[in-house]
Amino acid sequence: MTVEDGEGLLDDERRQARRETRRRELARRRRRRTLAGLSLVLVAAAVAAVALLAGGGSSTPSSQRVALTRNPSRRSSTGASRDAGTGTGASTGKPGTARVPILMYHVINPPPGGAPFPGLYVSANEFAAQMQALAHAGYHAVTQDQMWAYWQHGTMPLAPGKKPIVVSFDNGYQSQYTNALPVLRRLGWVGNENIQLTGLPPSQGGLSQAQVRGLLAAGWELDTQGISHADLITLDATQLAEQVATARKLIQHRYGVPVNWFCYPSGHYDATVVAAVQAAGFTGSTTVVPGWAGPTSDPYRLPRLRVLGGTTPESLLSELAAIRDDPAPPASYSG
Repeated sequence: MTVEDGEGLLDDERRQARRETRRRELARRRRRRTLAGLSLVLVAAAVAAVALLAGGGSSTPSSQRVALTRNPSRRSSTGASRDAGTGTGASTGKPGTARVPILMYHVINPPPGGAPFPGLYVSANEFAAQMQALAHAGYHAVTQDQMWAYWQHGTMPLAPGKKPIVVSFDNGYQSQYTNALPVLRRLGWVGNENIQLTGLPPSQGGLSQAQVRGLLAAGWELDTQGISHADLITLDATQLAEQVATARKLIQHRYGVPVNWFCYPSGHYDATVVAAVQAAGFTGSTTVVPGWAGPTSDPYRLPRLRVLGGTTPESLLSELAAIRDDPAPPASYSG
């Protein structure tokens, strides 16, 4: 795909966006008309109920009258998890100082026979046990945007005593939606999706656009690994701009999200790649080098911990402790 192809896709995305905007506006108008009619019916019913009660001649049983006047404040489980995971909290006005570990996952399924990289497969049960152990240890998952807001302004959507952690997912595998999302939702947690735009279609286990929107609706953050998970340090300037800048524009127009963070495919980067990420307007980027990210870290070389299949909850906690004071990622990395 060339930059010109990418711009053509952008035109298609803009047309789709305009159609979607018109469709939503018509739907909103229909909802307003429906709600207005429902409000009139409810008002009439309330007036009738008051009149009946005042006259002492109500034929409605007392249990039903209580049900009519009760105003329960319930939320759906989806809404509750979204509120718990994405609230911005109050800013202290002082930059936060705590370092934050960033976890890296790929496929949330057992490895199939003959898988070339079986270590990148973590079963759903393993993942659930790991998240539960982190919760018991006092962690609570946040997005990278929230992590950055904390470092810049002291804003953190956590209860006192809770420790922030980022749970990131690379490539855009469907199992991240089907298996990881329910686990995080039960905890009121959110994830970070580092999606690649081509090479992993739904028929081959990739996320569909509807599933990506489902992650966003659950409060997840959408970031990117570029167009095709290419080795960026091998590309010329035009190809590099396509993989970094064009990818960001496509995702922004498709999903209406900022896409503030880049994720180096396979962790490969050098000074030229970092400059391209900066020029594309990203806030920062993540590597595959182990360690904890902090407010003094280079935002374009943030460390992460790759979680491999077979990692027990106890091992994960031990690994996090062991890499806490690891050195910062190097100026360049090629594996």
